Amino acid sequence: MRKIVKRFPGVVANCDVDLTIEPGEIHALLGENGAGKSTLMQILYGFHSMDSGSILIDDKPVEIHSPKDAIALGIGMVHQEFMLVRRFSVVENTVLGLKGFNLGEAARRLRSLSNQHHLAIDPFAQVQHLPIGVQQRVEILKLLYRDASLLILDEPTAVLTTHEKEQLFRVLRGLRDQGRSIVIVTHKLQEILELADRVTVMRDGRVVAAVSTRQTSEQELARLMVGRDVNLRTQRVPIERGRAVLRIDGLHVRDEAGQDKVRGLSLDVHAGEIVGIAGVDGNGQSQLAEAIMHLRPAHQGSVFLEDREVTRLTVAQHRALGLSYVPADRRHVGAITEMPVAENAILGSQRKHTRGLFLDRQRIREHAEKLIARFGVRATSISTLAGKLSGGNLQKLILGREILQDRAAMVVEQPTRGLDVGAVESVWLELLRERERGKAILLISAELEELMNLADRIAVMFEGRIVGILDAASVTTEKLGLMISGLSADA
Repeated sequence: MRKIVKRFPGVVANCDVDLTIEPGEIHALLGENGAGKSTLMQILYGFHSMDSGSILIDDKPVEIHSPKDAIALGIGMVHQEFMLVRRFSVVENTVLGLKGFNLGEAARRLRSLSNQHHLAIDPFAQVQHLPIGVQQRVEILKLLYRDASLLILDEPTAVLTTHEKEQLFRVLRGLRDQGRSIVIVTHKLQEILELADRVTVMRDGRVVAAVSTRQTSEQELARLMVGRDVNLRTQRVPIERGRAVLRIDGLHVRDEAGQDKVRGLSLDVHAGEIVGIAGVDGNGQSQLAEAIMHLRPAHQGSVFLEDREVTRLTVAQHRALGLSYVPADRRHVGAITEMPVAENAILGSQRKHTRGLFLDRQRIREHAEKLIARFGVRATSISTLAGKLSGGNLQKLILGREILQDRAAMVVEQPTRGLDVGAVESVWLELLRERERGKAILLISAELEELMNLADRIAVMFEGRIVGILDAASVTTEKLGLMISGLSADA
């Protein structure tokens, strides 16, 4: 029996972790942002070293100092942000770093593996032209090509459509049935109960529970993870919406290749309401948000803020006129990762934190500490570089910054992607609180449950167009699912 045990004080908050992964099982690793899940898996994969303890495979201690060591031991990892060279083909990515291969033979073996595991893919397809779900297949095939017996997947469904998720689950179950072990690091409780055999829950760097999924529930897992009861549903307070604060009129936007991604889109967002944009990633949602902020030029159409046309104004001018933005790309657009938490906390409002010609460090410190406390950002200190934060904590930092700047309207993309249930609850409550304060919020999310919990109206986007605007109070997940797939456009 293959057994992997990890004991290492000092990885997170000087805590000990014991984790056992059995052969032929799907094991979920659950915990809040910053609980130590990714650190634990990165130690197992050789990205980080442990201070003390041991790793055992088949009851024999092993040394893992690099991913090369891990791969040689049959351990592979699919990261949330895929490690693929976009300009390379599938087969070139697969053999990258290997020695003594023939590309033609590698392609034949890759095609055989893809057929065997129902991961249909063209070995010579260029990665940059593949959908996200297919890119994930490439990552899994890379591990199978190296004959990995333990596969680690970090947030494997974060950017997948419902259909792609179902396909992935079939593949993972098939790999389990062949005797391989799979660890999934995820915050999605329903998916854990649907897919995993066992789940280990971490809190503050310690294992607080390891249970069979057959003997637990969403509420119990949430309570174990956060240490308190978590409300997985929200109630929107009925309020009368006000004037149209953000107005989009006949907008056309193109991508880098010159292809139309937003096609004649018109939409109003009123004070005191959240308008959700539902749709599968790739249907123009990101280009819409970028065009509203003028991060990407609009080909045709107009954007109005408080009845003033802002279509071609700079990002700084948008913000000065009252528009906040929480982008989907938190590391490259939403933050400057080489700067400390404190300075990221004031981006866009630096002038409010000056004394004469210089930054007021005391005011910046107080502001950053207030943000960290209110939004639950886990950082060693306000001097910690933003790039050192976990994805979820960086997201809370960005969202908190935009909310505290107190502007009339917000464009929010994927606000809870990668966040644990406790953080999701907190983000939802903050957005609803801003709605009650009269903010106009455009919410772009791939999570149907999120849209149904937060939005007053849901606009369904398909192939760059709005194919229907629904009352969130009466819509069903089935109807939304059909519409975002383009199978029904009946509003």
